[in-house]
Amino acid sequence: MNLRQLDSSEIKISPVGLGCWQFSQGKSMVGKFWGVLTQETINSIVKVSLENGINWFDTAEAYGGGQSEQSLAIALKNASVKPQEAIVATKWMPAMRFASSITNTIDTRLQKLDGYPISLYQIHNPMSFSSVETQMNAMAALVHEKKIKAVGVSNFDLEQMRRANETLRKLGLSLASNQMRFNMLDRRIEKNGVLEYARDNQITIIAYSPLAQGILTGKFHENPDLIKSRPGFRRFMPGFQKAGIQKTQPLINELKVMADSYKVSIAQVALNWAINFHGDLIVVIPGASNVKQAQENAGVMKFTLTKDEMNKLDKISCEVIGA
Repeated sequence: MNLRQLDSSEIKISPVGLGCWQFSQGKSMVGKFWGVLTQETINSIVKVSLENGINWFDTAEAYGGGQSEQSLAIALKNASVKPQEAIVATKWMPAMRFASSITNTIDTRLQKLDGYPISLYQIHNPMSFSSVETQMNAMAALVHEKKIKAVGVSNFDLEQMRRANETLRKLGLSLASNQMRFNMLDRRIEKNGVLEYARDNQITIIAYSPLAQGILTGKFHENPDLIKSRPGFRRFMPGFQKAGIQKTQPLINELKVMADSYKVSIAQVALNWAINFHGDLIVVIPGASNVKQAQENAGVMKFTLTKDEMNKLDKISCEVIGA
């Protein structure tokens, strides 16, 4: 498995990381999107992820008000991971806040992580009362104070990403990443300039929701009623309704053909496409609610689709979404 360098930093990450939103244990409105996992289950998920080649974890202040960060730290300790061995990415929540909160709350983030350093600190979305430039100045201060190693953003459009990167460059740094929604059913970053700017400036795209909340696993196509038994808000999303399932069926059919060929799951093929179609530019952070899912996530790095296979999926994907 080839690790990928995060921007110009010394941080090297696996093409698949572990998204930790589901570690919120039902706390806060954001944390209620997923069912509640026990700490024992979280420990097992993290341990299996590490054992199978995943070397970094993405969490956030918003995930259960820091509960996800805390649960992750407990799991890392349980797996005997030393602080210097951990690669943790977390995020500051900017909504209804000024940039001064970035520096004022960093010690709380570090406290929640219980000794594990923040390798990548990200602005969760562009909703702060402060300008992009002011936020980047605050983030740069944390780098210079050695409280974080690299700076990222999330959900920043082309102009916001450019302003962030240019501000950091004036301070002797650069933007490491932009965390964006990207999957075979949501490819907007390919058209709005974000992907192109990221490629030109060596900015890693961290793809969240790489399986479209589970649609690209194919299990809801096999059993459309399955979503009714799932916790959270997914059952109300258009993609899980009858019309949405019918629309994406052609893509699932082709994913299944390739999955059978490689003796892997449909989800693994979808993730493999995401981490390879644009070269080394995109990494993914699927979540895992059980050990089996964690093993499947890591297994994505053990095979590579051919160029022809990726192009075929590209074509069907574009037809399904009307791109």
